[in-house]
Amino acid sequence: MQLTRVTKHIGRDARTPKWHVIDAKGQRLGRLASRVATILQGKHSASFSRHDLTGDFVVVVNAGAIEVTGNKPKQKLYWRHSGYVGGIKSETLDTLMEKHPERVIEKAVKSMLPGNRLGDQMFSRLKVYNTPDHPHAAQVNAGQGKPKTEAKGEAKPRRSRAKAPAAPRATEGAGTHSSDASGKKQEGE
Repeated sequence: MQLTRVTKHIGRDARTPKWHVIDAKGQRLGRLASRVATILQGKHSASFSRHDLTGDFVVVVNAGAIEVTGNKPKQKLYWRHSGYVGGIKSETLDTLMEKHPERVIEKAVKSMLPGNRLGDQMFSRLKVYNTPDHPHAAQVNAGQGKPKTEAKGEAKPRRSRAKAPAAPRATEGAGTHSSDASGKKQEGE
């Protein structure tokens, strides 16, 4: 007798995402980004499924206080293209940190997530702020990523389509009258 192995997946309704707040002050960019990507993908939890959105929400604060090693601030380039001929632009890590320090962390994390629609959903759960304050205190305190819904027994009633009453059908040959090709009724058949 052989034992069968069955993988049990937790449904989306049973899963409630948590909120994690990570302070980026004094942390290395790559190590921080890999830790955040792991949480967004849900690899830190026992209910991880590669094909499903199992990750949590992540709030990164103090984005401007990250550290990088070596000559990366002057040598690391971020490229973008306008879509026109000759429209390639580059900027160094230093200039991007001065203008938009949040984008540095966002780009590092985005490159560590899957490059499909599921990766886009995971990335939308990342919130990065340059200051130590963030507007997600209520979610972090509640520990849930979605508002509370009604209990299972109190589900909203479904709307049903109103059906029009069916008109009675006239059946041919039901009575003693039948019609000929001219449309006149004949009796006695």
